[in-house]
Amino acid sequence: MASIGLYIAYGAIGSMALAPIYFGSFFTLDRLKSSDRKKRPHSGEFPEYSDSEDEDEESETVTTEDAYMFPVYGSAALFSMYMIFKYLNKDWVNLLLSGYFALLGVVVMTQISVRISKALTGVKLPLFHIALVHRSKALFEMRFTYLHIAMTVVSSIITGLYLWSKNWVLSNAFGLALSLSAINLIRLDSFKSGMIMLAGLFVYDIFWVFGTEVMVSVAKNFEAPIKVVAPKSLWPEDGKLQFTMLGLGDIIVPGVFVALCLRFDRQRYLDSIGYAKNKRLPAVLKGRHRGFGFPKPYFCACLAAYVFGLTTTIVVMHTFKAAQPALLYLSPACILSVIGMALVRGELGAVFGYSEESDKKEKSGKSDDDSKAEKPAVHRYNLRHQTAATPASAGELADDEQENVAAEHVLDETVDPLLSESQTTAAETRSKAKAKQRGRPKSKKN
Repeated sequence: MASIGLYIAYGAIGSMALAPIYFGSFFTLDRLKSSDRKKRPHSGEFPEYSDSEDEDEESETVTTEDAYMFPVYGSAALFSMYMIFKYLNKDWVNLLLSGYFALLGVVVMTQISVRISKALTGVKLPLFHIALVHRSKALFEMRFTYLHIAMTVVSSIITGLYLWSKNWVLSNAFGLALSLSAINLIRLDSFKSGMIMLAGLFVYDIFWVFGTEVMVSVAKNFEAPIKVVAPKSLWPEDGKLQFTMLGLGDIIVPGVFVALCLRFDRQRYLDSIGYAKNKRLPAVLKGRHRGFGFPKPYFCACLAAYVFGLTTTIVVMHTFKAAQPALLYLSPACILSVIGMALVRGELGAVFGYSEESDKKEKSGKSDDDSKAEKPAVHRYNLRHQTAATPASAGELADDEQENVAAEHVLDETVDPLLSESQTTAAETRSKAKAKQRGRPKSKKN
């Protein structure tokens, strides 16, 4: 009976690892940009309603330089946690970490639940804005709907229950939400960066698991949702649950690479049908900016390789009754699956030549000429141009006076030369006319 419960636990661990990778990969597919998209009448106005199609997802790009440093940063963080648990009170450390992860969990679970709700229902609600502004420049801005408020309340209740009970089911819920959010947030800019990251963490995992006790010690002492767990038996004889576990890093790191494969598949399909940004959508897409089907050879191959690598990890762990570094099997499986598929399809050059750096630059900002051309007459944060009269402080009046003086100076420099030139031209015309009159012979009177 115990062996059956253990196999169920292994299956649960595998399912919890695959779910955030699969759905998180599709979360990274941004909405296509085309000329068919409706434009707002004024770019400086606040949007009135929430629309998942209009919202730009924030993301952090991992470059080649970042990929080289991943094992270094990871090692420093891991060893620091090991020393903290070794020399400080473990209960106090876990209390602080639990508070931090509780706040993080509320934010992440709210974001994920709102996105899933919008995807399932297509709901469109009134959008509210909170902004902290100084001299027409936004220092802080937050947008939310009634759905965000409701999901924040639900997430806070779940977080409170977790802090009170430390229930493993709620811990898994936090872990899955963190994994989904991280896969959506972290974007590899190329396959080269992804392979460097996987190779570096391959060495990192082997060293800290086989070479030292650090990894296993931190995983056992860290009472926070940084792993997914499943009980080996739901009804143990001694009444104490024993768990098999998988770290979130073994989900997020390969998941980021799998998501890159999916974006590459979509880009290859879009290139084949003649899609171009800010142009009309190809007819084959039937007006759909997202949610259309396309071939997924690299995504399917890499996801299958992940399943194979995770299964190998579980089999070896079960056979030798010892913890295994999952990336020892997952990293080679993911890398070789992409290279093998590229060789079979004759697209090795396209794979290593693919880069999302240009897309990131377009999202980060436009050129100066474009920004000048699209600058609205009155910015939405320029509160001084609002119709309602509001009292101004002495500092604001001084700032306004300085701005008016500067504006008058600019206008004088711009307009005076034009006036002087026109005045000079008129004066020259009058002087020429007088010269002609003086040059005419005077008629003599008889």
